[in-house]
Amino acid sequence: MGSQEFSGFPKRGIQFLAELADNNNRGWFQANKKIFQEELQKPAQQFVLALGMRLQEISTGIQYDTRTNGSGSLMRIYRDTRFSKDKTPYKTNISMAFWEGAGKKMANPGFFFRFEPGGGGAYAGQHVFDKVKLTAFREAVVDDQMGSELEKALEEVGNIGDYDVGCEHYKRVPRGYEADHPRVTYLKYNGLWAVNPTAVKEADLYLPELVDICFEHCLRMDPIQRWLVKLDQGS
Repeated sequence: MGSQEFSGFPKRGIQFLAELADNNNRGWFQANKKIFQEELQKPAQQFVLALGMRLQEISTGIQYDTRTNGSGSLMRIYRDTRFSKDKTPYKTNISMAFWEGAGKKMANPGFFFRFEPGGGGAYAGQHVFDKVKLTAFREAVVDDQMGSELEKALEEVGNIGDYDVGCEHYKRVPRGYEADHPRVTYLKYNGLWAVNPTAVKEADLYLPELVDICFEHCLRMDPIQRWLVKLDQGS
């Protein structure tokens, strides 16, 4: 891609997503694919580059990639309909990841954004742990130091008031752990994240300052991200 700086998403790009919601079929998408590429995908790449560079202020380990084939920061617009009752072929949002760790992006904690007509959401952490990391997470929960640091991170983010944190998934305490442990709630988690689904207003999408707005959300959610990175480094 070129070196043009991010100047905001063109209104035509966000309008494309609104129109796609009403015309979610291959024929319409193919007829309007150039609009998608020029007015949405290209500025999204510029956004990834701008925010990715800015996030190095938080950690030089944060990775970003402008590829559009699904291997980079940008999620593919094509939906995986194999196991879904909804067979519409395209997503009606544009989303991206800035991850920290080796391997595939979704296997690591990171910062995530989703933009659509009306605004967008900001997320941090890891939605679901694999078996190995789930075990490491539970051991960290009951560890005096890591457990205390987890409580502090969740308190820091939760006290801001703009974010939901979670998530409790299991109804029962996992086998081998005390049911009266002071951090028993966290033992029922299957992931750890913070989310503000309305972090970005629609008017923000059209401004170059969108990068600053998203960076500030990353700073606020970062205590959870730092804890997860430390967990990875110790497991």
